[in-house]
Amino acid sequence: MDFLFIVVGLVFLVLGGDWLLKSAVGMSLRLNISKIIIGMTVVSFATSAPELIVSVKSAMAGFPDIAIGNVVGSNIANIGLILGVVMIISSMRVDVSFFKTDWPAVMASSLLLYGMLLYDGEISRIDGVILFLLLIVFVVYLIKSQKSSVPEIEIPLEDTMKMYKIIWFLVIGGIALYAGSELLIKGAVNVASTFGVSDRVIAVTVVAIGTSIPELSASLIAAIKKESAISIGNVLGSNIFNILSVIGLSAIIHPIKFMDSRLLSFDMLWMLGFALILVPLVLMPKKGFLDRKAGIILVAGYVLFVFMTFS
Repeated sequence: MDFLFIVVGLVFLVLGGDWLLKSAVGMSLRLNISKIIIGMTVVSFATSAPELIVSVKSAMAGFPDIAIGNVVGSNIANIGLILGVVMIISSMRVDVSFFKTDWPAVMASSLLLYGMLLYDGEISRIDGVILFLLLIVFVVYLIKSQKSSVPEIEIPLEDTMKMYKIIWFLVIGGIALYAGSELLIKGAVNVASTFGVSDRVIAVTVVAIGTSIPELSASLIAAIKKESAISIGNVLGSNIFNILSVIGLSAIIHPIKFMDSRLLSFDMLWMLGFALILVPLVLMPKKGFLDRKAGIILVAGYVLFVFMTFS
């Protein structure tokens, strides 16, 4: 039954996130907000909704390791699993923004989160405010620089969606996210207890992969179709938003104090390691490209991470 809770919870989270995204974009278009701003803000926040709702509810329910592990595990899966699988299917050209903004921002936000946890083992409300303010600064910078690697919006909706549809998608999306988070957290905690593993282990693997399903499915479809909708910038952008928005907002609502030391001594180091390895992979053997060999290395690294997490 607990596994059923996890599966149904993940389905609700995926559907809820998609419905919320439709509502948010529909409203933005009605307000005549430019698509470049929608891509940088509305879409990024909406696609982070599953991670956000799971982390907030986990922190409030007294499961801080799930709140942090969800984000750390999602960031690891974004690079090791999603980016790795996409590169195996189709090689990827690296935009110049990788060196200018994407990679430095990922490393800076990751190191900041690591430093905050290393300092006192907690993400306080002040820490949350700092993270969220940095997100605002980052988004403003992206908008002003008119970054070219903005996520493309591929939503089968007319630009002038009727208001009742916007409200409908907003309501059912919110309900689905709430219900999905309830079921997922309950199932994850019970499974962890049943099999004698920690909340952290379930969070950085099962929960993290589950909340990353929308990004994975979209990336796979784009790779199979050989479209340019998914780039390394999109993946790294998701990691930045996960740290600054999901952890930031979660801590503002409820401070997060992790309990499992392995989050700091193991998981966070893997997250930093996956971000660091992108540089040599981008530079060798052909500068500016990520090919199938790089993808195999990343996926193999992710498999090793999961194996070591459960061992």
